[in-house]
Amino acid sequence: MFSRIRMTTTALGALALGATLSMTPVMAQDSTDPIKLTLHDWTGQLITTQIMGEVLKKAGDNVEYVQADYLAQFAGLESGDLHVAMEMWETTGRDAMDAATATGKVENFGPTGMKAKEEWWFPEYMKEKCPGLPNWEALKDEKCAEAFSTAETAPKGRYLGGPVTWGGFDDERVEALDLPFEVIHAGTDAALFAELESAYQRQAPILLWIYAPHWATAKYKGEWVEFPEYTKECYTDPASGSNPDMAYDCGKPFGEIWKVGWAGVKVKWPGAYKAIKAFTIDNDEMGQMITKVDLDGKKVEDVVAEWMGANEARWSEWIKK
Repeated sequence: MFSRIRMTTTALGALALGATLSMTPVMAQDSTDPIKLTLHDWTGQLITTQIMGEVLKKAGDNVEYVQADYLAQFAGLESGDLHVAMEMWETTGRDAMDAATATGKVENFGPTGMKAKEEWWFPEYMKEKCPGLPNWEALKDEKCAEAFSTAETAPKGRYLGGPVTWGGFDDERVEALDLPFEVIHAGTDAALFAELESAYQRQAPILLWIYAPHWATAKYKGEWVEFPEYTKECYTDPASGSNPDMAYDCGKPFGEIWKVGWAGVKVKWPGAYKAIKAFTIDNDEMGQMITKVDLDGKKVEDVVAEWMGANEARWSEWIKK
């Protein structure tokens, strides 16, 4: 009799414990499907993306890196064929990002912690040949434009823009501000800065797209051209700027570098979603890592591994359960 009572009590306790456990919420697990992070064509973006990817691997996620066009990638992010883009610059990507998030299929995962600046830049030694700089109106002077010319553009000045996939509206800006310049687009990020290095060593004329965070602004003495201040209306309403007939008659916007991705990430990979939102890095850190790759000749993978080893306490918090 005693043993039967004891067994009944034990059984009831087990049932109670089972009921309690069944009421305890189970933490959602990330899917084992690969989470696809997009890679673009500049060093800093390769670094941020691979840092994020390696952190997610530490959390047990299956990660795949996919080469994608900076602006065209949004079609893949909306469809869920691509999942995370670690750098969308306020300076050049805001319109595409806003259009994508407005569909509800893409989510802004928050700032990376880096601040973006992209603008026309000239070496300090060019001030002698165009003394009105950095005021943009100095570029309207034919003698100044000729000082920036090359055999292929003379008598017009030559502006070396980034790869066409970066956007930036430089061609539209030249036309709207009636600048006697021709826009030539570099084929790659590496080509852009190789040409700067060559010109700088020869003290040759060059006016080009420089962005920050980057090592170039620390290595070379120069300044950004000061265009009329950017406003959203300048890009959308021709009547808002100095040229009543054309938009883009102002400089580029400055601001955040954002993380964006497919809206389904938070459901399919909740742990990764939390880590991506927590990711943060600043301009100084990024500039140092870009320098190690572009100037010191290190591989992106080695620089990322070095950062991971030095910052384990930091990224461990991003993936903490």
